[in-house]
Amino acid sequence: MNFDVTKILQVLPHRPPYLLLDRVTELHPGQSARGLKCVSANEPFFAGHFPGRPVMPGLMVVEALGQLSSLLAYVSEPFDVNQYALAFLGVNQAKFRQPVVPGDRLDLKVSVTQHRSNIWKTECEAKVDTVSVTQAELLFAVADRHSVMTSASSSSAPCPDSTAPSSRS
Repeated sequence: MNFDVTKILQVLPHRPPYLLLDRVTELHPGQSARGLKCVSANEPFFAGHFPGRPVMPGLMVVEALGQLSSLLAYVSEPFDVNQYALAFLGVNQAKFRQPVVPGDRLDLKVSVTQHRSNIWKTECEAKVDTVSVTQAELLFAVADRHSVMTSASSSSAPCPDSTAPSSRS
């Protein structure tokens, strides 16, 4: 079972520039998935990470693995994407082994290691050619879409007003 970007957009709420999955090449419901991310020099994060020597931020690679894990969960146990979304709960054992640079093709692989109720745990790896560049264990949950989309903004502390006078002198 393959997912091109059109099918990916039907399931994931992400949109460019945060859609980090170009194609799903293999899906084995309840077990594993493989996908691709073609890393372009035009990615917006390269402008500041790092000027003159662009490197894809490691957490963006983890995000691509999370998006593939989300699609695997959806295919394994389909849910109404208008009512539910996947909430990222955590990352463990992350290892960033090699830099990812413009022109690289990330080969992504995720495998389900645990699934209980609405909670999923996946073991993930990203490779460039045959070299492992990132490994991580991800934890996420299928949750009410409204609470997932609003909890991040309502639970974070407000940013201090940069124009307000400082109490430090």
